[in-house]
Amino acid sequence: MKQILTEESNPASINIDTMNTFDIVKLMNEEDKKVAIAVEKVLPQITEAVDLIVDAFLKEGRLAYFGAGTSGRLGVLDASETYPTFGVGQDKICSFIAGGKTALYKSVEKVEDSYKSGIEDLKKFQPTPKDVIVGISAGGNTPYVITVLKEATRLGCKTIGISSNENAKLAFFCDVFINPLVGEEIISGSSRMKSGTAQKMILNMLSTASMIRIGKTYKNYMVDLQPINNKLKNRAIKIISEIAKVPHKGAAYFLKKANNHVKVACIMAIKKISKKEANKLLNENKGVLRKIIS
Repeated sequence: MKQILTEESNPASINIDTMNTFDIVKLMNEEDKKVAIAVEKVLPQITEAVDLIVDAFLKEGRLAYFGAGTSGRLGVLDASETYPTFGVGQDKICSFIAGGKTALYKSVEKVEDSYKSGIEDLKKFQPTPKDVIVGISAGGNTPYVITVLKEATRLGCKTIGISSNENAKLAFFCDVFINPLVGEEIISGSSRMKSGTAQKMILNMLSTASMIRIGKTYKNYMVDLQPINNKLKNRAIKIISEIAKVPHKGAAYFLKKANNHVKVACIMAIKKISKKEANKLLNENKGVLRKIIS
């Protein structure tokens, strides 16, 4: 059996326990620089994966992440951020971690070997052929993740696998295999480091690029953000002010009139129309603001 790269010893850090603090963090920084290069090499596969997700969203499908340990936590992190940023709830982008909520706060290592847990979590998602399933595993051999991908494929879902191991078993059970080869970890087997960083970068791309493609942004503004706290409310006002070219006070007025819907507020301010008329325009243009105000 071929050795998993993330489990091998890194020659650069073989004497890390004799280094001073500055040299340790400098070495970590040097190794982290390799991650972006590794991700760059798999941009074609990331592009293919984003297109699968966009196609699913446009056909009323959903996206779900499945992973164990660090991989699972990163999936949960990415999915949870899509609501405040893009107004997309867990009914559209879901996440599952082996071991459930407990595993978010502490290590539950044994459960990643459970085929049963994978099947149970996939059933909770209730997948349909419209959906896209993403399996995340640094080594790519986690039974929980492989089980999810195999069953999802059998059910007709599109599947994406993310791993830092070119010999990952999950590669055989996904439509798109994203494989950034980040090299040996500084601490052998600690895949929360470079492998985890690569996963975070890739998940950012999958969700963000997909949201952009379906009209969740205008230019580089997050026009579907949910102003659920003061920071986000102030951001929403700033966005409306800059897009509609109105003072902050005016932007706040339109945001209130639009029931905190940034896109609607922008249309009302620019077109000088009612909320009802703005909503009608938005529906007619499938929520894409650029089609209305450009």
